[in-house]
Amino acid sequence: MIRNDVFKTLIPLISEHLVVCNIGAPSQELHALDDRASNFYMLGTMGLASSIGLGLAAAQDKPVVAIDGDGSVLTNLGTLATIGNNAQGNFTLLIIDNGSYGSTGDQPTYAGMNTDLAAVAKACGAETVLTVSAEDTAKAVEDAISSDQMTIIVSKCESGNVKVPVIKTNPIVIRERFMEEVRR
Repeated sequence: MIRNDVFKTLIPLISEHLVVCNIGAPSQELHALDDRASNFYMLGTMGLASSIGLGLAAAQDKPVVAIDGDGSVLTNLGTLATIGNNAQGNFTLLIIDNGSYGSTGDQPTYAGMNTDLAAVAKACGAETVLTVSAEDTAKAVEDAISSDQMTIIVSKCESGNVKVPVIKTNPIVIRERFMEEVRR
């Protein structure tokens, strides 16, 4: 399974929740599959989906799912220490680990080599950290959302993108409609 296949299994579980999605191909794929006002698409800030998701979870009580990639997490490893030391029970971080920088040509990441992002998250203080296969991701996310524990899930999937259009919605519109969902 590639990331887009994982997204297809997640949509029924996350569509009613606040979702912050990683920059580039992941946001474009989620947008093409299930554009919703409750999805915040990152359009220019690699490595910050997990940080924004944590802040959003701390600011309100609704469940928040941040979908990040291994490459983006590697560009902002400090976020794992912040998350590990500021656990929010309504926060689920899903790291889709395809071992590559999927948005820039599938160059290999260190997560596809020797770096274990789940071990890094645990070392940073996160208590509930799981590594799952792409096929088991939906169940892990469902369990995490229904729990009262912050959960970090590292989903191991194959590298690859599907051809989808770029997001043409103005970033200000994306922000405003998302904020309306947060206030709702």
